[in-house]
Amino acid sequence: MTGVTADRLPDASRIIDAWLAAHGPELIAWRRDIHAHPELSRQEVRTTELVMAELSAVGLDPRRLPLGTGVVCDLGPSGEPRIGLRADMDALPVTEHTGLPFTSTVEGASHSCGHDAHTAILIGVAKLLASAGPLPVGVRLIFQAAEEVMPGGALDAIEAGVTSGLGRIFALHCDPRLPVGTVGLRSGPLTSAADHIDLQLHSAGGHTSRPHLTGDLIYAMGTVITGLPGVLSRRVDPRSGTVMVWGAASAGSAANAIPQEGRMRGTVRTGDHDTWAALEPLVRSVVGELLAPLGVRYDLSYFRGVPPVVNDEIAVGMLERAVAAIGPETVAATPQSPGGEDFSWYLEQVPGAMARLGVWDGFGPQVDLHAPNFDLDERALAIGVRTLAGVVLNARSAAGEPPELTPPFAP
Repeated sequence: MTGVTADRLPDASRIIDAWLAAHGPELIAWRRDIHAHPELSRQEVRTTELVMAELSAVGLDPRRLPLGTGVVCDLGPSGEPRIGLRADMDALPVTEHTGLPFTSTVEGASHSCGHDAHTAILIGVAKLLASAGPLPVGVRLIFQAAEEVMPGGALDAIEAGVTSGLGRIFALHCDPRLPVGTVGLRSGPLTSAADHIDLQLHSAGGHTSRPHLTGDLIYAMGTVITGLPGVLSRRVDPRSGTVMVWGAASAGSAANAIPQEGRMRGTVRTGDHDTWAALEPLVRSVVGELLAPLGVRYDLSYFRGVPPVVNDEIAVGMLERAVAAIGPETVAATPQSPGGEDFSWYLEQVPGAMARLGVWDGFGPQVDLHAPNFDLDERALAIGVRTLAGVVLNARSAAGEPPELTPPFAP
């Protein structure tokens, strides 16, 4: 291990407590500033400037990522694999309805997914670690753009080399189903892959009294709408958590006319990495088989999104040590989510783990992510800092060591 020997590791809790006592209000101020000025994917110019300025102010050397938004910054000892810490910065194209005094000042954009908190937490971790003295392991801070668009800005960051030299990588994501003061951990699959389907059908059209003289496009749409999800449920192992759901369908305007054009769009999600790799050819095959006897033509566009986040057991053990140090009730189990997260792309390159940060205040309604009235209990910001800073300060190396996991964290 480079930097500090095991018997000289700093008292992580003492260092974190002291920093939060002195800088807790700044943590909240950063989050509120970012919240009031949301920026959509790949437009995070102001947020990038804020991160660059705050990191530079404590003597760090942040670098802007090549596409102009996003930041990477190394600190601590070199010469061994680093620990990566990632936060996403982009907002959603959702009009905010919270009524907060620091509500979004940008029409049609808001931080309805908690990325303002993710960014503020990592700024805080950066400043804390910069003031902590010699670190037990090298660290790479990754402030990522464009998580909310598929296939995700993580691919841009990876192409820029941010995973080179990493031994483990970690991230947090706000969870309104968990009470503030808890952090949800899970070994194995945490999220699901999320792909999009766009199917356009074409027919010569005709009169509804003579469907046998043309391709009945509406009947063909109905066949695929019900048939594709049904066939997939029989062709894919149900333990994979695979689900296909249509979100939009349109065709025709007259009750007595068979239309010439129709369009359907939907998503396919799975919690299993191997299933995700096989889904596109399977969907294409099933759609072709369903439409073959119906006399309509079609164009199928299949957009692969992100793979599932699959948490590495050793990385979860490193998180568990950090979270358990916060308090005996802080560690919580968390189920696999059907949602997608582009943090999964980092885990294609290097092992790591994402944890769920509880942000529910315990009293009000549990408003889901992406809702226009989503908000979070700001006490969670300090828990986030304690978690990520604790991973670093308690690390013996970026490789970690095999943990002893309790049953709730097994997939």
